[in-house]
Amino acid sequence: MRKNISNEELAELPLCSYEGVIHVIEKHDELENALVYLNKQTILGFDTETKPAFKKGQVFPVSLLQLSTSDQAFLFRINKIGLPQELVNILSSSKIIKAGVAIRDDIKILQKITNFKPGGFIELQELVKEYGIENFSLKKLSAIVLGFKISKSQRLTNWDAEILTEQQLIYGATDAWVSCDIYKKLLISPKEPILPKQESTEKTEE
Repeated sequence: MRKNISNEELAELPLCSYEGVIHVIEKHDELENALVYLNKQTILGFDTETKPAFKKGQVFPVSLLQLSTSDQAFLFRINKIGLPQELVNILSSSKIIKAGVAIRDDIKILQKITNFKPGGFIELQELVKEYGIENFSLKKLSAIVLGFKISKSQRLTNWDAEILTEQQLIYGATDAWVSCDIYKKLLISPKEPILPKQESTEKTEE
């Protein structure tokens, strides 16, 4: 697996986005089926979206929580349903891997709603170091590991909008899906070998 990719090389790659099923959860009565499915999984891609702040010191609460497998993406509109305990249980479960990029801030912003102990989270930026990879953005990791680029054009859109656009839904699903598939691809890829330390050949006098 290559270690890095230039912006010029990135530009030449095909642009891909999530094409599976997207479930938007914005009412409490829509939670049950989503939670039944997610609790059966062992690997999920994880991400959040927050309404962008353009004024200094302005911070908005998290708007969207995305959890995705390779073919099913669940977008929880936290600004409408809060963070239900059943969802917190998934975020706390060590039996369900949640893989993502720069997840520390995502977890912190969720903990501001409901304090919980995170379990099963995998920071891809740390994991890829074991494979010798030197680029850490989700965009470049998808290029290096999966061979395609993703769009980040919707990142600064209004995630608190009453109705999210199709482009926002695809963007939100794509980030979580890509994180899931990067992790799964790394699981079957050889890691960068760690060279043993050179032992001194000089004899020491007893």
